[in-house]
Amino acid sequence: MRNRIVILISLFALASISWGQQPASGSAPSSADQSMPGMDMSGHDMSGMKNMPADSADKQADKDKDSDASTGAMHSMEGHMDMGPHMKMTSLRPMKPGDAERAQAVVDEARKAAEQYLDYHLALNDGFKIFHPEIRQKVYHFTNYSYGFEAAMYFNPAHPTSLLYEKHGDDYKLVGVMYTAPKRFTEDDLDQRIPLSIAQWHEHVNLCLAPLGHRYEYLLPNPRFGLRGSISTQEACDAAGGTFRPIVFNWMVHIYPFEKDQASIWSVERQHGDKD
Repeated sequence: MRNRIVILISLFALASISWGQQPASGSAPSSADQSMPGMDMSGHDMSGMKNMPADSADKQADKDKDSDASTGAMHSMEGHMDMGPHMKMTSLRPMKPGDAERAQAVVDEARKAAEQYLDYHLALNDGFKIFHPEIRQKVYHFTNYSYGFEAAMYFNPAHPTSLLYEKHGDDYKLVGVMYTAPKRFTEDDLDQRIPLSIAQWHEHVNLCLAPLGHRYEYLLPNPRFGLRGSISTQEACDAAGGTFRPIVFNWMVHIYPFEKDQASIWSVERQHGDKD
C-alpha cells in the first residue's frame, strides 16, 4: 500500500475520562482495546446499558460511537506536515536567560532515560506497551501509562510518556522520546516544562469524524474527513453529518536526544513525521 500510517500517541490521563476507563489494576489495555490516545474515545461494553438510567445510556452510546469512529480517524493520518488547519503549534518565543540551560537539562534526562531501553525488550519488561504493533508505522510508540498519568499532573523528564522506535526487520531501534501535557495547558504552562524558545509542542485540532457509510473517505486522495480532510469547522462537519472534535490529541513534543546538534534534537519536521 502506497500510503503508510503514522500514528501519534499522546496520553491525557485526567481522572474519569480516559484513565477511569483503564482496568482497575492500572495495567494498560491490549492493542486490540486501545483507542487513539488523547482522544476521549475508549471502547466500552454495551452489555450493561440495559441497567443504566436513560441519560447514562445515551452518554454510553455516544462514547461507543466515538470508539468506532476513532479507528477511521487513526487510519486517516498520512504524515503530518500536510495537516494545515488540523495542526496547532506553539509559537517560538524570544530566548530568555536560562532557557538554553533548562532545555539542555531536559535533553540530558531524556538521554539517560532512553539509554536504559536501547534493547526494546527491556522497555517491554518495564511496563512500556507498543501502541498498535499490528499496524505498520514509521515510528512505534512504546507507552508507559503510569508515566502518562504522571505527566497529566507534573513534569518529570526522567519519565517520558513514550519511547520512539523505528522498526528494522524484527528489531526496533530507539530514536527518541515523547513527552505529553494536558490539552488544557496554555503556552505559558508548556513553557514552564520546556522553554518555548527552543521546543515547539503541537496538538491536533479541528477533526471531523466521518459518519457511518463514509469512513472509506479517510483513505481517499482528497478526503473530506479526518486529519487530512478538507472539513475543519463545526458548521461544515455538521452539514456533512460528521462528528466534530475541536481538539483531538493532547499537547505532545518529541525529542531526539541521541542527535548531535540542537536543530536535530528538537526537529519539528521529524516529530511531525515525513511521508513515506
